[in-house]
Amino acid sequence: MPRSKVTRKSTLVDMTAMTDMVFLLLTFFMLATRFKPAEPVAVVTPSSINTQLLPDSDVILFTMDKKGRVFFDMDGQPKRQQLIDALDKQFKLGLTAGEKYNFVIGTSIGTELKHLKNYLAMSAGQRKGHAIETGIPTDSTANEVAVWLEYATSAQHEQLRSLKYCVKADNEAPYQHVKKLLATFRDQHIQHVNLVTNLKANPMAD
Repeated sequence: MPRSKVTRKSTLVDMTAMTDMVFLLLTFFMLATRFKPAEPVAVVTPSSINTQLLPDSDVILFTMDKKGRVFFDMDGQPKRQQLIDALDKQFKLGLTAGEKYNFVIGTSIGTELKHLKNYLAMSAGQRKGHAIETGIPTDSTANEVAVWLEYATSAQHEQLRSLKYCVKADNEAPYQHVKKLLATFRDQHIQHVNLVTNLKANPMAD
């Protein structure tokens, strides 16, 4: 019997559709990605052997620079919107929609509540070195850290179980200022506070 010929099929694969899909995904991520804003101040934290990483979400963070100035930050745009709306209503700040938007998409805040409107009207570059960027007051007579802490916690009501309170203090920050900041957490009945540090080698590892 004559052998039947097997039809040879081309091994070439049309990659046009795949290439189109790759470029569509690349374009999507380029447009949708939001880069983390730069930190308001450079902070050199103390070193420790703690290996626990700072979470990316559900975090209320207070940063203190070497001058003792305190800055507030919190993740989550919907939660930041709720926070700034509550502060504006309670303290009659008179914030515009644009100023609120700058807070929602922005980074840390380091000024008194009475200056917050002007602060949010500035760009991040304009804030640096400006006279009103004095940090959030921690004095007993005007402890605005407690205000930010209370309202930020309220905005995180759905994530209270996973919520982490963190303090990132410069290695040269005045001890009394750090003590006041930590005392504010205690006064708000917050017992678990995470101190952000740099990782160093464990001397007991060898």
